[in-house]
Amino acid sequence: MKAIPFLFTLGLVGASAMSLNAVTVPLAGEWRFQLDHADAGLGGQWFARTLPEKFTLPGSLPAAGIGDAPSLETKWTGGVQAPKWFEAPRYAPYAKPDNFKFPFWLQPEKYYAGVAWFQREIEIPQDWEGRRVVLFLERVHWESRVWVNGRCVGTNHSLSTPHEYELGVVEQASSLSAPNGQDARPANRLAPGRHTLTIRVDNRRIVDIGENSHGITDHTQGNWNGIVGRIELHTTPLVWIEDAQLFPVLAEKSLSLRGWLGNASGKAGEGELIVRAHPRAASDAPNSTATPPTEIRKPVAWRERGGEFAMVIPLAGAVPWSEFAPGPTELEVTLLIPDGATSGRRIIAGLRDISTSGTQLTINGQKTFLRGTLECAIFPRTGHPPMEVEEWRRIIRVAKSHGLNHLRFHSWCPPEAAFQAADELGMYLQVETCWPNQSTTLGDGKPVDAWSYEETERILKYYGNHPSFILMAHGNEPGGRNANAWLAKYVEHFKAKDPRRLWTSGAGWPQLPENQFHVTPDPRIQAWGGGLQSRINAKPPETTTDYRDYIAARKVPVISHEIGQWCVYPNFDEIPKYTGYLKPRNFEIFRDLLDKNGMGGLAKQFLLASGKLQTLCYKEDIESALRTPGMGGFQLLDLHDFPGQGTALVGVLDPFWEEKGYVTAAEYSRFCNSTVPLARLKKRVFKTDETLEAEIEVAHFGAASLADVAATWKLVGEAGAVLANGRLATSDFPPGNGLAPVGHVSADLKGLKAPAQCRLVVAVERGHQAASPPERRSGVNAAPRTKFENDWDLWVYPANPKIEAPKDILVTAQFDAAAQQHLASGGKLLLTIPGSQVRNHDVEPVKLGFSSIFWNTAWTGRQAPTTLGILCDPKHPALAGFPTEFHSNWPWWYLIHRAGALRLDLLPKGVEPIVRVIDDWFTARPLGLVVEGAVGEGRVVVCGFDLTRDADDPVSRQMRASLLAYMGSAEFQPKSRLTPGQLRSLLNESSSP
Repeated sequence: MKAIPFLFTLGLVGASAMSLNAVTVPLAGEWRFQLDHADAGLGGQWFARTLPEKFTLPGSLPAAGIGDAPSLETKWTGGVQAPKWFEAPRYAPYAKPDNFKFPFWLQPEKYYAGVAWFQREIEIPQDWEGRRVVLFLERVHWESRVWVNGRCVGTNHSLSTPHEYELGVVEQASSLSAPNGQDARPANRLAPGRHTLTIRVDNRRIVDIGENSHGITDHTQGNWNGIVGRIELHTTPLVWIEDAQLFPVLAEKSLSLRGWLGNASGKAGEGELIVRAHPRAASDAPNSTATPPTEIRKPVAWRERGGEFAMVIPLAGAVPWSEFAPGPTELEVTLLIPDGATSGRRIIAGLRDISTSGTQLTINGQKTFLRGTLECAIFPRTGHPPMEVEEWRRIIRVAKSHGLNHLRFHSWCPPEAAFQAADELGMYLQVETCWPNQSTTLGDGKPVDAWSYEETERILKYYGNHPSFILMAHGNEPGGRNANAWLAKYVEHFKAKDPRRLWTSGAGWPQLPENQFHVTPDPRIQAWGGGLQSRINAKPPETTTDYRDYIAARKVPVISHEIGQWCVYPNFDEIPKYTGYLKPRNFEIFRDLLDKNGMGGLAKQFLLASGKLQTLCYKEDIESALRTPGMGGFQLLDLHDFPGQGTALVGVLDPFWEEKGYVTAAEYSRFCNSTVPLARLKKRVFKTDETLEAEIEVAHFGAASLADVAATWKLVGEAGAVLANGRLATSDFPPGNGLAPVGHVSADLKGLKAPAQCRLVVAVERGHQAASPPERRSGVNAAPRTKFENDWDLWVYPANPKIEAPKDILVTAQFDAAAQQHLASGGKLLLTIPGSQVRNHDVEPVKLGFSSIFWNTAWTGRQAPTTLGILCDPKHPALAGFPTEFHSNWPWWYLIHRAGALRLDLLPKGVEPIVRVIDDWFTARPLGLVVEGAVGEGRVVVCGFDLTRDADDPVSRQMRASLLAYMGSAEFQPKSRLTPGQLRSLLNESSSP
């Protein structure tokens, strides 16, 4: 008999999800167990024998320490860009069996991909006679097969939804007896009493859905074997509610209910359907006003094999669901059967409409901008996704505190608990099935084609009622010559079947006419393969770039695909957090490499400095999207770290959704929120003979009107001193107003003390808030912010600085005979080497750029840049005339974009650079940008960039002035001693005299 995935209708609630009146028997606890390494159990009929070992369910094999120790022979589920990684000398110590450490994702203590058998006795009570018995397994990884008393019940290979099996109808043995006294009960009948239940779970690649799909891959949750969540027996009457789907009709303030009745009695009949609907308050708003429940009754009939029903449920007083009013509606659907039995469902739904207006999304008719991040099944403590609502509430609250309103589940679907938490807290979800690429293709008749349709149907059946579930893509970045044609049919099919959400072909691509929205990587800063030609690395800093031309050429909303991917240095203080079976052996390798290269003590500083640069990059990426007219939104990769695919440390949060110490949620939400002030600046670096000019806009996608808004600005200098300020014209912003101009800022910079770092601060504050409609007054945002503020770092330099090198200082770009003679005679040398002439590493050369690393170099094939910014001491006297923090900020672009990283490994140990370059953690080499030393009787400062040209570059001029002032002072006393040969080694051979 085939598995019957019917009981948990989409949007069911907790333990009472199956039925309002059904008996539920939990099966959590001790089970019998046996591994089946050789897959011999089917042929050996293990389902008919008693298994010898013990195992506790719910649970997974790796969490219980069952499996083999990982080694070079382990057949992982997931692609590795460098399959012979162990041949690299730096990894050799970690390829040994007694010290095996895998560098590219979290490593399980034990690994097993194969078959496991679970078995226990179940008791069927006498009073279940005349009822169906159903086995409910909330999440199985991956394929399950079930036997009762040696009779095969069915199989199921869903990754996303519960596995449910009809075990049979309970009847007394005496009711059906053969003449010889033998039991003549049909195969699907059960007698009261004890029965043996056996489950076979297989976590091999049952269907090749793409080896990197996050539902199965070792890159993230790991390819675990087991059963988690609720494991239960349920009973229903012989006629039951098999499914109930709710379709909101916002214009009519009603829900259209469509459902199906199952019938195991073999008889036609009639009954009554009762629906009670009432709102549920958001969990963060327990005092929300409740609407009186609605009750509707309707006769219903069924045939021998079941029946259908439909009805309209008016909700005149219901609050439309949205991120701002997240309390969903709860419905109780009950079937009354003439014999007195009842079958019921409790369903979470919402009166919510998702649509489009040109290139923008609308929720309940109001324009919405999706501010999203990915969730890639990253749960280091458990491996498998959380099955409890409270943990999902925590994750969603963290995301919302950073200004986000959207989660994209990359190539997988979360469990019921995630949808329930999103409904309660107001988070928009995008769900997917798989990632059909790399190891497979889509549309070529492979098993993934049929599985994708089946899995989508199951997802809609179990989770489709949830109002938070607003978007669905087939999957991530599909591959295959016939994929486009297949996806066009897929989108058309499901658009017609389920209009409760918007549909698209794939995240990333393709852009098909059938798509209701596109998710594309084009409108973002760093493209795959962009390297140092991306605008953040190739163009001087500004805040004017947007994607309006790209958006204007599209007919449907565009969501920017996986924007960011900006890396930060590993946080080795994070290692003790990994208390589960997934261990950060990759971090241990990276820590060893840093220690080996003599920089272990700098790990925390590397984290903080690279984290500040990472945040700066994310701010510009997000603001570029927000200042684009008509844009639909963005999906970050990521708010939190991605531990796989080489180790992609792209989050300002760690994999546990916890802060790392360099940016807070309050700081992040200044530039990422429902309302964000924006400034268009043609540049960030000014001179004192210039005027600061900026166009001020507001991206407003909030719930309520901002009436009589006063926008103010100020230029803030050191210690918070206000250098200039102003007030712009008062404006009104309707709900979901989108991007709107506010005014122009102009500030004369004459007379300002320079050089100086300043901040342009723009605030939007309500003069008063227009009265909010009732639907805006409940939920997690019930107390609206009255002030939104954002800021931009700027720098002001002297217009005509007098920079003359003292006579005893030689400034040169060549370490020639004259430079050597100058040092030998006791002179001072400022050696400013053009970046193209700096000696690089022959193997894995440094690719210096301004931005942080994109994704990670192990996965991208060392795409540029391979560095994570600079680290310096702002109080070093060499930088006294050069305003800077300890990390990269925008002025460093003018130096770094034409620089080379100095190889400190060519200099004596202990040389401390004035400015250090943070190398990729995979190589962890000591690099510098500015270094000093004593050479014989002379003294030298070496820069990895040319300062000999007097170009119209105030940053370079100021760096030269600061270094010369330092070299001319009594503080210029380098501690490290260098030789001329060591200096010469810093230049490539073609540049050495």
